[in-house]
Amino acid sequence: MSFKQVTHVLFDLDGLLLDSEGMYTETFSTVCSKYEKEFTWELKSSILGFQGQECADKIIAALDLPITREEFMAECHKINEVLFPKVQLMPGAHKLVEHLYKKGVPIAMATSSSEDSVKMKTQNHKDFLKFFHHITMGTSDPEVTKGKPDPAIFLVCASRFPDKPKPENCLVFEDAVNGVKAACAANMQVVVIPDPRIPPEDLKEATLVLKSLEEFQPELFGLPPYDK
Repeated sequence: MSFKQVTHVLFDLDGLLLDSEGMYTETFSTVCSKYEKEFTWELKSSILGFQGQECADKIIAALDLPITREEFMAECHKINEVLFPKVQLMPGAHKLVEHLYKKGVPIAMATSSSEDSVKMKTQNHKDFLKFFHHITMGTSDPEVTKGKPDPAIFLVCASRFPDKPKPENCLVFEDAVNGVKAACAANMQVVVIPDPRIPPEDLKEATLVLKSLEEFQPELFGLPPYDK
C-alpha cells in the first residue's frame, strides 16, 4: 500500500487522543435514563463526530425526550463537570504528538467539541496541549458552519497554519465514521483508529485503519520516523 507524502497533521480529540467516548456514553445514558429511555450503541454510532447541539437534537428526536436542546445540554454539562477532569490520554497519543512536535511537523487539533468542553477535558493535560499549533473547536467556532461529515472543520483548521497547506498535504487522524467522511470530503488522507464495534465496511473510505495510535508508522506518509 502506498500513501501520499504529507507535511501537516490534524488530530481529532475525543476517542482518538482522549479516552472520553466512554464518558460521553455514561453522560448521555444517565440523562436519557431519567426519562426512562435507553441510549443505545446504534444511536451513539450515528452521532459520533457531530457537534454538541447536533448530538442533543438527534438524541432528543430519536428517543422523543420531553426536554429542549438547552435543557439536555445543561444536564449533560453537570455530569461532565464531574467526569471530564478524570479523562486519560489514549495509548500512543502522547508519544506520537510529542514526536511530531519535536521533529518540527506542524500539528493542530480539529474537534467537534466546544471550547468549554475542551477546557474541562484537558485541564489535567495542559502540557500535552502545548504541542499543538492551534485548536479548532467546531461547536464554538463561528467559521465552522457545519459539523462532520461536512469538511468545514478540517478545511478551517488547515487554513490557520501560517503557511496554509493544501488539503492534500494534510493527514487527519480520526476515530469516527463521520470524521473519516469529513476528511475525505476535504481531500485529505485519513488514518482511523475506530471503535471495534464499527463495521469495517463503514470505514472503507479511510486511507489506513489501525487498532491503536501505537501502530502508526510516520514514515509511511513521509513524516520523520521514530528514533531507533
